[in-house]
Amino acid sequence: MKNEKTRITLAMISMYLIWGSTYLGISIALESLPPLLLAGVRFLTAGGILFTIMKIQGAASPSVVEWRNAALVGILMLGFGVGSVTFAEQWVASGLAAVAVATIPLWALLFSILWKERPGKFDWLALLIGFSGVVLLNLESNLRSNPLGAFLLILAPISWALGSNLSKHLKLPQGGMGFAAELLAGGVFLTLVGLVRGENLAAAITTRSLLAWVYLVVFGSLIAFTSYMYLLKKTRVAVATSYAYVNPIVALFLGMLLANEPITYLGVLATFVIVSSVLILSITRNKSQHKKVLTTAAEKQI
Repeated sequence: MKNEKTRITLAMISMYLIWGSTYLGISIALESLPPLLLAGVRFLTAGGILFTIMKIQGAASPSVVEWRNAALVGILMLGFGVGSVTFAEQWVASGLAAVAVATIPLWALLFSILWKERPGKFDWLALLIGFSGVVLLNLESNLRSNPLGAFLLILAPISWALGSNLSKHLKLPQGGMGFAAELLAGGVFLTLVGLVRGENLAAAITTRSLLAWVYLVVFGSLIAFTSYMYLLKKTRVAVATSYAYVNPIVALFLGMLLANEPITYLGVLATFVIVSSVLILSITRNKSQHKKVLTTAAEKQI
């Protein structure tokens, strides 16, 4: 039990810090790499490495059904989720992209209704506050002047949240093999779409972009993504997506410090509103879960 708690803690720390920095990493990699191939080859590489490691360790290959389910989750979370963010960062500052993605827990709560979870009154309050923050964010000059980027940054958290919820209810390969299958599926999807769009890697790739891409593969995909999927299996979706109120702060700080990204007062206000809503949601959901545990324990005693 202690080891499991330690793994959960380390997984959460890696998500909080690493994923907050990947937005800047994407921005740097985009300096000489096309967006969809950047993301697609990233996930193919990470998935291939993880798949090979799991096979060496003796893990069973996924069944046809498990491949199908992993492909659905991978395409939603990585294809439409990360792919949309990567594409949007061609025009939108990395910090603002992170703020938009911070709404994932709010969308996850809405999708949880499909599985008969009933939001409480404070959950609805968090949703109202959070989506008010989304409206404010879309009034920010950087997003207002880039409607396609703004649309993609709404699509990204919706797709990621739906994929996260589905992963809790579908039969997926066990452990690291499941993560590998999802990475491979997302990578194949993005690479194919990128090739259809006419993207290619013929242009000279700068050392700076290449190092950023390597960072995204090793830390953003192999470490942080597998940590997230591990948490989805071991904790509730609301806990696993709690990184959403830390990542925007990390991303905004790194964007301003290392990339001179401007941030307006409206952007700061939108960040405060969205992060506050996710905090409210996290607190209320934790209290609700604790109450359910106590009720179940009492019923067993009776």
